[in-house]
Amino acid sequence: MKNLILVMFCLCTSAVAQTIPEGVGQGYGGELKHVTSQLLALAEATPAEKFAWRPTAGVRSTSEVYMHIAVANFYFLSVVGKQKMPPEINQGFEKSVTAKAEVISWLKRSLEAAQAARATETPKDLERKVEFLKRDSTANAVYLRLIIHCNEHMGQLVAYARMTGVAPPWSKN
Repeated sequence: MKNLILVMFCLCTSAVAQTIPEGVGQGYGGELKHVTSQLLALAEATPAEKFAWRPTAGVRSTSEVYMHIAVANFYFLSVVGKQKMPPEINQGFEKSVTAKAEVISWLKRSLEAAQAARATETPKDLERKVEFLKRDSTANAVYLRLIIHCNEHMGQLVAYARMTGVAPPWSKN
């Protein structure tokens, strides 16, 4: 009986391990890679005409959510001193870029910049003090906020997609 239970346990844990998406549980770089792949896959799967969709007046449209993520990523990187905000980004930028290809380009550019910047940080670098949202923080905390922010809006975008009849590509239904 013990052997049967052990075999069943091994089979179950093996099956679960095979369903864990790449990057999950593999630290900051892995988690950022995972949310990057999901954001880009969902953006690609969303028809261009759905980028203007919004659940109600006064709420961000699909393109505005993606652009909000991209602008925020560049802002986070400016806070940690890894790069300046791109000069194109100004007041109203999130609402002005609406074409699917351009939105995806900005999103990809911001996510690649985040991955590259974080990869250059040493553990000591991550503990450097920065000012973030008018309070003292560390570079590490800002990077953590970046990935949390991406995941927060990923959930919003999944809801938007489902409301418009788009199934996330990694979903089975």
